[in-house]
Amino acid sequence: MSDESGWSLTESDPAVFTALLQSLGCNTLIVDDLWTLDDPALLSSLQPIHALIFLFKWIGGTEDEAADGELKGGGRYDEAFPGFFAHQVVNDACATIAVLNGVFNIPSVPMGPDLSQLREFSAGMDPLMSGYSITNSAAIRNAHNALSSSANSPFSIDPSLYDQNEKEDAFHFVVYVPVAGQLYELDGLRRAPVQHGGWEGGEGWLDVARRTIQRRIEGYPPGTLQFSLLAVRTDNLPGMEAQLEQARAAGDEHLASELVHHIYAEKSKRAEWEFENSLRRHNHVGLIHSLLLALAKAGGLDTAVQKAKQKMIEARQKAAKSDTKMEED
Repeated sequence: MSDESGWSLTESDPAVFTALLQSLGCNTLIVDDLWTLDDPALLSSLQPIHALIFLFKWIGGTEDEAADGELKGGGRYDEAFPGFFAHQVVNDACATIAVLNGVFNIPSVPMGPDLSQLREFSAGMDPLMSGYSITNSAAIRNAHNALSSSANSPFSIDPSLYDQNEKEDAFHFVVYVPVAGQLYELDGLRRAPVQHGGWEGGEGWLDVARRTIQRRIEGYPPGTLQFSLLAVRTDNLPGMEAQLEQARAAGDEHLASELVHHIYAEKSKRAEWEFENSLRRHNHVGLIHSLLLALAKAGGLDTAVQKAKQKMIEARQKAAKSDTKMEED
């Protein structure tokens, strides 16, 4: 469904975020799923990682500050944050706000002309005006909506038409990024960036991010799976292809074989992403109509509808129990 401002809901999917960055001219960056922060081999294979995008179910209440300034969810506000920070000023724009809050704090990242001009134009602005600069950019809004399933669907329903008890859960994106030797959480709905501390040795800022995100997840009922973590990293495909040429020239067949394997896996993943994005852009109404018509002619439509209704009832009951448990905790 679309917000009245023209911004649409975005999936937490690496294919979507990578395409968004590339459409804005950030061709040296890619976004990957990060299933865990506890696997050194996985983290090593994705380096260098510049930022983490975290999706979670919005429950509020994290703005509360203790007497010493510590926030309920951890960290402290840093009103003197030395980097870029924009507020989210319209609904459904949080994905792109999170991405740009991260990208604009990564040193020396190539950007397309629209993004470069926006960065220069918003320099020195406060977070509110920076947020308006982003959401008033037609180029960025179009890039955001280009891969939104809801924006490309003919079935767009005004959220205000839903009964209050029937509305879907709200999810929100934030970004964790290292700036000036400190880990920051940049949340467009907060009044300022949240500082989570520095690091010495170990895995650097990712070690602090692991503890910070784990603490946040622990605030939800045990077994909650309504989270997603994505890594914004340097695209290593061009580097691997250059290494492959060097390995072949040097006659290092073992290294060349390993690189061929990794390059094939990387290209296969991106081909799959492109296929998924093509489906997001496509209007499937004709196919759906044909399938439903065939199902009705076969006499199975009524049964399918009843099963779907029952599954919806069960899903709502499960969600209601989860919300009740969260409130009790």
